[in-house]
Amino acid sequence: MDNENISGEKALIEERRKKLKQLRDRGGAYGNSFKPQNNAFKLQEEYGEFSKEDLAEKDVKDISIAGRIVLKRVMGNASFATLRDASGDIQIYVTKNNVDETVYEDFKTWDLGDIVGVSGSLFKTKTDELTIDVWDLEMITKSLRPMPEKFKGLTDIEARYRQRYLDLMTNNETKNVFIKRTRIIDSLRKKMNECNYLEVETPMMHPLAGGAVARPFITQHNALGQDLYLRIAPELYLKRLLVGGFERVFEINRSFRNEGLSTKHNPEFTMMEWYQAYASMQDQMDLTKDIILSAASAAGCGSNIEWGDLKINLDNFKKSSLSDLVIEFNKSLTKDDLNNKQKLQDILNDKKVKIEKSWGIGRMLLEVFEETVESKLIDPTFVTQYPVEVSPLSRRSESNPDYADRFELFIGGKEFANGFCELNDPDDQASRFEDQVVAKDSGDKEAMDYDHDYITALEHGMPPAVGVGMGVDRLVMLLTNQSSIRDVLLFPQLKS
Repeated sequence: MDNENISGEKALIEERRKKLKQLRDRGGAYGNSFKPQNNAFKLQEEYGEFSKEDLAEKDVKDISIAGRIVLKRVMGNASFATLRDASGDIQIYVTKNNVDETVYEDFKTWDLGDIVGVSGSLFKTKTDELTIDVWDLEMITKSLRPMPEKFKGLTDIEARYRQRYLDLMTNNETKNVFIKRTRIIDSLRKKMNECNYLEVETPMMHPLAGGAVARPFITQHNALGQDLYLRIAPELYLKRLLVGGFERVFEINRSFRNEGLSTKHNPEFTMMEWYQAYASMQDQMDLTKDIILSAASAAGCGSNIEWGDLKINLDNFKKSSLSDLVIEFNKSLTKDDLNNKQKLQDILNDKKVKIEKSWGIGRMLLEVFEETVESKLIDPTFVTQYPVEVSPLSRRSESNPDYADRFELFIGGKEFANGFCELNDPDDQASRFEDQVVAKDSGDKEAMDYDHDYITALEHGMPPAVGVGMGVDRLVMLLTNQSSIRDVLLFPQLKS
């Protein structure tokens, strides 16, 4: 903001503070007695379609509403203003004839952004706009800072994220995204309840970094004198509940990963994880599909949706193995080449991917998939048969022990869900934890710790199960057509 604008805003704030002082002197600042009985949306919904004559005949009285003044036109002895509450906008009509003259004179000095309460009756203006004819009004909250300009709104993207309250105050499209977000999350919970899953809560601070391959945030518990890790994923705790005897559990949770900021990643994010004993991978792929279709319905989407420039058909779910997709999108590769470390390395070198010493063929195959295939999976695609090397918590495939019984769902070229048959063999799990420790000692900051208590739990016996994790933020992005994760988080993480 330039010096002229800063000076102008400072003068406006000073003027508003003078008005606040007058209100304080009269004991009228920041009241808490007005209780609105109506909201703008319901009034528009119930009476907006009536003609001027029909509405007059209905004689709708005793309307009371509270909201922020977002538009105001003072015309001598009569004035119009627009109030905005949580549900929408409605016009009010204030005249010297209907309200106390002193109150009317005060009203003429009230500012955009002030929160006021009004009571009155409904009528339609000559332009057929539903309006409240005000009999009584009062100042509820004095706004000391000016709102963003009406027609420009809050156009600074950085300011929209840092001052989300201003974005919500002035931009109904933003508000609608977050209303849809809540409806989507409600639909997730409803679907899981319909399928007899038990909603649970697990710790957000862990003594070990585990549950997923990711770099953790580290904090310290002063009383215990030990380091703790913010939850990467709730997986290992949810599977302990399977050991304990619950057979269907889910958690809509906040998780944390110490990764970079981007349009796709926020270090604090929401995911839903669920686990079902005695289920098959196909069962859970079917449930994942049902969850997404239910969420699309809750968000008011049809089967054919747009996500940026992409056109996606939610009726067209596909399934293919990771190896088959790598061959399909890399015509020079054969099935034998997928076990040839040099061939995979050549592709990654061509893509300028830095190859770590600890990577085996499985990790290289995954990197080739991510570099050459992932972005091309536009319609919903379940990708199956991941290398065990990159699936440290997954059960090995009985037909090919180098691969895991695992699937990931991709839509619009991005991962949406990760599911697999859970590894319930304590000896195999212990061996893979040891591999993770070796990787961590070799410099892999995303590798897991060895969780001795989890191995003990498995030794007590965990039933065969399938678990799935789904990114809620990305699902909201898809169903509200937002290109950045910051647009679906009320308060995204930003650099200071």
